[in-house]
Amino acid sequence: MNPRTQNNPENFRSASFPFTEKISVWLPTPESEALMGGLPTGFRADVWTGEAEFPASADTVEVIIPPYGVGADLLSRFAELPRLRLLQLESAGVEWIRPYVPEGVVLCNAKGAYDRAVTEWVTGVVLAHLLRLPRFEQARRDERWDYTHTDSLEGKRVLLVGYGSLGSALAPVLAGFGAEVAAVARRARPGVHGVDELPGLLPEADIVVLLLPLTEATTGLVDATFLSRIRDGGLLVNAGRGRLVDTDALVAELRGGRLYAALDVTAPEPLPAGHPLWSAPGLILTPHTAGSNTSPPARAMALAKAQLARYAAGEPLANVVGEAGY
Repeated sequence: MNPRTQNNPENFRSASFPFTEKISVWLPTPESEALMGGLPTGFRADVWTGEAEFPASADTVEVIIPPYGVGADLLSRFAELPRLRLLQLESAGVEWIRPYVPEGVVLCNAKGAYDRAVTEWVTGVVLAHLLRLPRFEQARRDERWDYTHTDSLEGKRVLLVGYGSLGSALAPVLAGFGAEVAAVARRARPGVHGVDELPGLLPEADIVVLLLPLTEATTGLVDATFLSRIRDGGLLVNAGRGRLVDTDALVAELRGGRLYAALDVTAPEPLPAGHPLWSAPGLILTPHTAGSNTSPPARAMALAKAQLARYAAGEPLANVVGEAGY
């Protein structure tokens, strides 16, 4: 029997679908197919960029690669698509779409596509902080020659909170600068601490980097108590999701001058005018750009192309998002 027709949780195409026809997939941009280097054999594509009107293939589409940030009103309509079997994301984060995945549809993320880009951002903001670059830029604007000693990443103790593919990519880069890197994951494993060990690890860290997905368990994890355990003068780096952090508690620490922070994500996002983070001292802030350099789109589409080939062959899919949300 063709494995694609078996009643197996790893195979998602229904036996009632005729396998002689091409599989219908929706791509998120007109450039997506070119970024893939062409569709795998056996597929036909329409482009859906998030318009209210679905493409004419709505009754036959089996795979959707949705554009990031589509509103709930449209995501909820995926349940109307009778042959939809797979949602393959361009993003690593899934919290924006997970509540709207129809029953029987598999959700997969783009884990790995953003590892290099986010590694560059984290390394960049850590070095900018240690080398006092924000201070020197302000001095340039004020036309002041503001000489001071700077710091080094060598010998700094860095705690990575979240240790999936991104943490695994970041750790050796930081270690290459001479940093001492420790990692925390949901459960302990050889060389990686469990999240229950955080209270003892935070006071030893000079730099704490958040790489966690946003789930029910991680929302608000970085609260006033968490922040109070970071040593004086420590740097908190958030490359995960804004709602991991209690923003009011972080603002209080920044205004008190005890901690520093580098944030690519915030809660709320985008920040409204007048929000206290705009004027908080000791903060490097970027507008959710850590994964926005030129390489991730091609990497995400390469992952998607490989996923489409697995799907057509009835093979187990990669990066399946489980009940935990990652």
